[in-house]
Amino acid sequence: MSIISLQKDKSFLSNYDNSVSCEWLETNGLGGYASSTLSCCNTRRYHGLLVAALVPPAERYVLVNKMDEVIVIRDVRHELGCNNYGDVITPQGFTLMDEFRKELFPHFYFNAGGVQIKKTVAMVHSENTTVILYEVLEAPIECMMEFVPFISARGYHELSHANETINKDVDFQNGTLRIKAYETSPEIYISISGASFQHHPVWYYNFTYAEEKARGQDDREDLFNPGTFQVQLKKGDIIEIILSTENPEERNSIDLLKQEERRRKRLLVSQPNNKVSRLLALAADQFIVRREATYLSVIAGYPWFTDWSRDTMIALPGLCLATGRFDDAKKILASYANHVSRGMLPNRFQDHNLPLEYNNVDGTLWYFIAVYKYLIATGDKKFVLREMLPVLHNIIDWHFHGTQYQIKADSDGLLFAGEPGIQLTWMDAKAGDWVVTPRIGKPVEVNALWYNALRIYAAVLKLNGTGKLAKQMKEKAKQVRKNFVTQFWNADLQYLYDVVKGDEKDSALRPNQLLALGLCFPLIKGQKAEAILKVIKDKLLTPVGLRTLSPDHTSYKGTYSGNLEERDGAYHQGTVWSWLFGPYLEALIRIYDTEGKKEACQIIQNFTLHLNQAGMGTISEIFDGDAPHMQRGCIAQAWSVGELLRVINEYRLYKYL
Repeated sequence: MSIISLQKDKSFLSNYDNSVSCEWLETNGLGGYASSTLSCCNTRRYHGLLVAALVPPAERYVLVNKMDEVIVIRDVRHELGCNNYGDVITPQGFTLMDEFRKELFPHFYFNAGGVQIKKTVAMVHSENTTVILYEVLEAPIECMMEFVPFISARGYHELSHANETINKDVDFQNGTLRIKAYETSPEIYISISGASFQHHPVWYYNFTYAEEKARGQDDREDLFNPGTFQVQLKKGDIIEIILSTENPEERNSIDLLKQEERRRKRLLVSQPNNKVSRLLALAADQFIVRREATYLSVIAGYPWFTDWSRDTMIALPGLCLATGRFDDAKKILASYANHVSRGMLPNRFQDHNLPLEYNNVDGTLWYFIAVYKYLIATGDKKFVLREMLPVLHNIIDWHFHGTQYQIKADSDGLLFAGEPGIQLTWMDAKAGDWVVTPRIGKPVEVNALWYNALRIYAAVLKLNGTGKLAKQMKEKAKQVRKNFVTQFWNADLQYLYDVVKGDEKDSALRPNQLLALGLCFPLIKGQKAEAILKVIKDKLLTPVGLRTLSPDHTSYKGTYSGNLEERDGAYHQGTVWSWLFGPYLEALIRIYDTEGKKEACQIIQNFTLHLNQAGMGTISEIFDGDAPHMQRGCIAQAWSVGELLRVINEYRLYKYL
């Protein structure tokens, strides 16, 4: 099996701005992760070597923020770390880095005073454990290596500041340090093979996080250092490090790494032999996480999102079905079935056992798409009829009779949703009391999903032998189709209105209408579909995804930047989302067939350059609407990865990539 590799060379890495512009990510299937920049300089409050999910996949704590390394050769100190202290960047270990490689794991290659070291970082699946290996590839003489750990033991949304509450006492035995920083924080274990430890607790002040500053957030943090580890090294040595919330006694980091390597290689066995599919399959694995004892869910994005129903259902066909992870898909669908209330899936799960939020109309309808695609991929009629059909029935029944937030099928069959002050669609930005894109009425993509939900429900009923009700649902769907075309088609502009509410029709050009051309049962075909795709291509398509609003519109925002309110104001007002490649490429292929596939492959090939940028080996959440389309938001987004995987798999584009 060929190893997939993404690289950055010394000429790139030795420039600070370059080396902090790219990030690496390791995850553990629990919601925990390890992440930083290629320079090893943390630029976000979310960066850390051990970010543990204490109640998977939530309750995430940054326990070990980082660990700086120093190679000491004849009393000359070569510092491999890097920190931004606001007015100075020191040390500057990135200048000693020869190469970075992202393969199954991230690898860093250092050359300091003739000592060549390969550093590998990996998280262990299903554990809050990070392993780090330092392989001494070359060392002219025996020398020493120091490791300086920095600890905050805080919630991952928070920041740490110097205080006297922290517990400075530690226990060090047999190469393992144990520290419990605060009463409410978990124990942290740091095990370094062959190390001695000098206990000299001290606070380091004024770590400065550039990405937080750019986001208008507090950007300064103090970190606690309990002391310094020292290890003698020579050529051929391997220094093994384990960071964990569990005692790593008698555990071997080399064995843990090999175990994780075997697991990841198994993920690739069924994948097409092309770089894009294999990279995306590895990226997909990072989002699938445990929820409760026996269920699974999907982290919407790293480093700060939890699991959202909309993101999960959109991403599921790509993350699970395109990669052959059918049992995982089943567990995710079953998990969300347990939380349906009044015919609605929760919008998201929150930290700290906060109540579930149900302010979303489309996540519930995407559930039908996910169930149907699961059925087609697996043929698992037993599960769908026994466990899913009652859920689908409950949802449809509530939507006909009316549920929360005025969500109800109107007399024309179309689905109405919304009330003042509540955001319900995927365009859900809200700053304080300001709902940026309220879209109250009958949103275009919601009704495309509603039509598909009715068709899918009818198909499953028929499969169950419930023919009479199946026929009734098909008639309801026909009514939706007829009135959808009548009410949403904008003959003057040759595309679909975004929202219809009585005589009020929103003609803003947005990508939401693409769902009427795609999904399992398209509503619009032929010349109308061609006309829609043409205007979207002309106004919304970019090399990295689709704009959420045409640049011609007065509310268009070409840059996603500034404080929270400014960013929320741009989030769906021109900002580019790469997940929208899914419905766009699908429409392109359905309308233009072979030529559409050729064009789709070219778009994908051009876009996959992004896999070697920002979050290495994965896909960012959003990009600026204006060129050069700077990546923004999360460095890894589930539906961005999932939708690309889905289209590649469903239309067999892997043959041409």
